[in-house]
Parts: sequence; structure tokens; C-alpha cells
Amino acid sequence: MEQLVIRDADVVDGSGADSYRADVVVDGGRIVSIVKEAAAAGCQRPRARRELDAEGLVLAPGFIDMHAHSDLALLRDPDHSAKAAQGVTLEVVGQDGLSYAPVDDRTLEEVRRAITGWNGYGDDLDMDWRTVGEYLDRLDRGIAVNAAYLVPQGTVRALAVGWEDRPATPAELDRMRHLVAQGLEQGAVGLSSGLTYTPGMYAADAELSVLCRVVAEYGGYYCPHHRSYGAGALEAYAEMVALTREAGCPLHLAHATLNFGVNKGRAPELLALLDKALDSGADITLDTYPYTPGSTTLAALLPSWASEGGPERVLARLADPATAARIRHDLEVAGADGCHGVPVEWETIEISGVTAPALADHVGRTVRESADLRGESPWTTARRLLVEDRLGTTILQHVGHEENVRTIMRHRAHTGGSDGILRGAKPHPRTYGTFPRYLGHYVRELGVLTLEECVAHLTARPAARLRLPDRGLVREGYRADLVLFDPRTVSPGATFAEPRTLPTGIPYVLVDGRFVMEDGRRTDVLAGRAVRRTPV
Repeated sequence: MEQLVIRDADVVDGSGADSYRADVVVDGGRIVSIVKEAAAAGCQRPRARRELDAEGLVLAPGFIDMHAHSDLALLRDPDHSAKAAQGVTLEVVGQDGLSYAPVDDRTLEEVRRAITGWNGYGDDLDMDWRTVGEYLDRLDRGIAVNAAYLVPQGTVRALAVGWEDRPATPAELDRMRHLVAQGLEQGAVGLSSGLTYTPGMYAADAELSVLCRVVAEYGGYYCPHHRSYGAGALEAYAEMVALTREAGCPLHLAHATLNFGVNKGRAPELLALLDKALDSGADITLDTYPYTPGSTTLAALLPSWASEGGPERVLARLADPATAARIRHDLEVAGADGCHGVPVEWETIEISGVTAPALADHVGRTVRESADLRGESPWTTARRLLVEDRLGTTILQHVGHEENVRTIMRHRAHTGGSDGILRGAKPHPRTYGTFPRYLGHYVRELGVLTLEECVAHLTARPAARLRLPDRGLVREGYRADLVLFDPRTVSPGATFAEPRTLPTGIPYVLVDGRFVMEDGRRTDVLAGRAVRRTPV
């Protein structure tokens, strides 16, 4: 007898087709039978060791988070309810060009310091891996949800070149090419870049093109956090489209937003650019989160020249009064490239997390609010945070536009990604709320997408980008990574005031046919594993 039958579910299968009523039978981690209501009339219904009454619930493929920062959280936190409770069954990590493989001892320490704000320092973990394959093997010991990995171009550059702003030598470029190929051979699904983060931002297009050709050979995709989301955003998008077309590499645009005042109402221009490329044969997808503010580290706003050489060099520059004054001018007057070419507006920069407990009273306030309370300039407050928190401060950037968010999420190449940073006392609510917010706010309340369209954006479309032949749809023979939710009540619990609140209306989530969420509660099941690239 089979393991489980989910009875009388309203199946939204991920294809975009209309929903239908069915009994869905699961066994051995896969969907073994789908008996539609019409086919069941007058015949014996399927039986199993366990039967789950899904009356009133939608059964859909598990959601795929195309942009996640759970690289260490998957290992640190077996519960991982931040994602499991949303119905996420697969996350793509290794984002924005910085993660923890491939590394050597030196580079691992540098990366740990550079992205402490994203993932913590990791001193609570035994980081015994060095290669991409070893990291994926570590995930295979058991995690809450599945995970795929992108080779991080910035980490690769740090390993081969260092943190300096200079072109790679031919020998260094050969080494980078080899490291990317090795990571893909070991199971990575593509290459990421952080082109406003050091050291990835120091790579010219010619260097990136060489690496993208390697990615294309292995059937992967390139996922850039491109060079500007502000003053030069449309030019930066066009740069990535042209680069990947020249290299023959599929493109997935990370957190494809248009932020800051200069881009208000300009989403149609971005979509026209993408449609022109798509219509001429380009292979392009994108992801977004369904909120207006962004989230990153305070150090990420610094100009690239101030970030050269790695964290210790940055702290030394901040400690020098003359250099700090130059940094301030770039931030507040010129518009630093780290702040996307737009002069920083301190009233939009909210402190979401610190690593030093003595700085905790800054959390939840904007830099300007904290400065006013202390009777000092916002730059003085920001500089103190950077130095005393050793670059570990995380922020929310309240610079987005709702009309851009809605316009982009309707696009034919759109997928969902949380871009969720799990660290900090008040993280962005997208970390805990992205997928139920799509279903509750943008489907049920606003009707921006139909339910069938939205589920396709969150399941089949990302599975196709990842080239996963047996995920992303409710189909016989497919893996039983599934979510059951109530379309009438599904909603994010997370708010900006209470960002770690779990969603409502998602009672059941299965990974590999096993319940990781049951009756709205996290079980102790660790059925997730590394999802490796499908060989071409």
C-alpha cells in the first residue's frame, strides 16, 4: 500500500492551467498517481497507509526561492521555519557573487568577514569544506529544504586574484575559468556575481564573458547582481543582456527591481528591453521579491575604491579622518557606486541588525533618527556603526516603488525570490513572508496575478530555469515536493515591526514526500538535500 493519499485537493499544478479536484498519491518520495474527480466517479478511490483530507486546500508544487541567502542557515538551523513554513521546498544559494566555496583557508576567512552581515561569521559551524562539491556533500547530510548552489564569481576572484581593483592576468583568468568549471562539474547550477560588491565588481565585462562561456558549456546560467539598481539601472540591465548574448549563456537577473527616485515608473522600459531580447532568441529570466524596500549591509553602500583590499583595509580607511571625509563626500554628494550612483538619503536607511550587542539600540531606527538622538550628523553615526560593528551591520533601504514591483511581477520571465537575510534583530519581512505575500496580497487581495499564474511563477518557471526534469509540477513521476495552502487565508505574518512571524494558511509542506510542516507546525524531518546541476 502506498505511503500517502492527499484527498480532494484543488490541484494548481504549476503549468498555469486551470485548477482541478483530485486525489494525489505519494510513495517513495514521488507522486505515483493523480486521480481526477471526473476519473474517480464510479470507481474505487485510491487508498494508502495515511489519508489527508485536503478539502478547501490548494495542492501545488513546492515553491522555489530563486534568490536565497541561507548558505549557512541551512547548516546552522535545522528547523529553518523561515522558509519551510512559507512552502519553500528548494532554495538557490551562493548568490551575489559571495559565498563559501570554492575557497582556501585564506579566502574562507576573508569571505566570512566580508559577509558576516548576511550569514554571521560562522564560528558556530565546522566549515570543513573547501570545494563546491564538499559543500554540497555537507548539505546532503540532511537539511530542512532542498538547496541548489551558484558558483560565486567574487569568491572565485578573491581566490585567484585577491581583493584588488585590477585586471586579472592571463594565468589568473585561466585559474578562474578552471574553478568555475570545477564547481559546475561538482554540481553547481550556474554562476552568480555581485557587481556592486568587492571583489566581484572589479571584473570587466571581458572577464565575465570568459566565465559565462564556461557556464554555457555546462548548461548552467549566469545570475548577476548587476552594476547599478539606481542611476544607471537600465544601462546595467542592458549590459548584462549584451554580455550573456555575446557569450551564449542563459541569463537570470537577480532581484530585478528598479529602485530610487530616478527610476519611479520606469519598469515598462526595463520590460521593453527584456522583451526585445527575448523575442530575438535570448534566454532570460528574472526574480523579484514582493516588497518595495531592499536589504543589504551598511558597508555595501561604500564606494568601490574604499572597499578595495578586503575588510581590514576598509576599516583602516574609515579610521583615517581625511579618507573618511572623502568617503562621506562620495556617499552624500557624488553618489557612490556602492549606493548605485545615487547620493545616500540617510532617512531611508534603516538599521536592521548589528553583530555587536552594544549597538543594539540602533536597530529599528534610520541612520538619521539614530543620529538625531545623539545630536550628531548621520555620517558620524554611520561611520561609528561601520567601525564598531566591523562592517557587520545590516540595513533596509526604503527606496522602492510599488508600481514597478507590480509591473515586473506580471512579466513572462518572472520568478519569485526572497533575497532574505536571516541575520539581525529586525530582518526584512521578505525573509519570512515572500511567498505567502504573493499568494495573499498580490493574488487574493489585488488580483495582480491569478492564482494559477502566480503558482507557475513560483514553481514550474524556476524549475525550468534550473533544468530540473522532475520538479516544479504536480505530475505523476515527479518528486513529491509539495505545499498545501488555504487560498482564502494564506498571508504573511511577517511585518516590518515583527519580521520573524510565521505565515498563516499553509498547514502542510512536503519535501521528498515527507512532512516538514504538518498542521502548521515544523516537524523534525530533514528531508532536504543538495540539488545538483543536470548534466547536458
